Amino acid sequence: MRFVPRWVLLSSGCAPVLLIAGWTGAARAEGSSYDPVTQTISVLGSYGAAGFWVMTTAFLALGVCHLLTAWGLRAAATPGRVALGGGGLAALVLVALPAPSSGGSLRHGAVVVVGFTLLAVWPVLAANGGPAAPWALRLVPSVAVTALMAAGGVWFLIEMGPHGGAGVAERVVTSLQSLWPFVVAASCLRHARQRA
Repeated sequence: MRFVPRWVLLSSGCAPVLLIAGWTGAARAEGSSYDPVTQTISVLGSYGAAGFWVMTTAFLALGVCHLLTAWGLRAAATPGRVALGGGGLAALVLVALPAPSSGGSLRHGAVVVVGFTLLAVWPVLAANGGPAAPWALRLVPSVAVTALMAAGGVWFLIEMGPHGGAGVAERVVTSLQSLWPFVVAASCLRHARQRA
């Protein structure tokens, strides 16, 4: 099993904290005009939004965290690391293609779909070995997490209808997607300590 540097735990652990802090801070800047139950995170990072810079900074930080984690998580299979890094790049591209202040954007939506898909499939692509592998890189947990993320994506699509809870669904799914790299890194470090 390949070594995982300790800084990977830090970079992966910062991702969910920075994302949640970003949408919380941006929502506070928006005030009562923003409804976190029905409105997506992209609304907070749209042109002209009061919390634009807060959410933009959070997307930048999230992308960098995912890229660093993908680079340093050498215990994971290469296809999974590439998918995680691609999810990080998608977060950076969202900064360059924010949602418009009103209406939709095909380019923004396409980047969201690509990023979501890469972050949903990276756990199963990162699976690396059988019972001797760290717990979070075994096939059964990896398939289960990917299935859970896919189910969350379906939930989000269902909630996109009028008066749906798209904001809640998106926050649940993106929280899981940003937390799983930390779980994998912690699992790898714990596994290495147990074998030492």
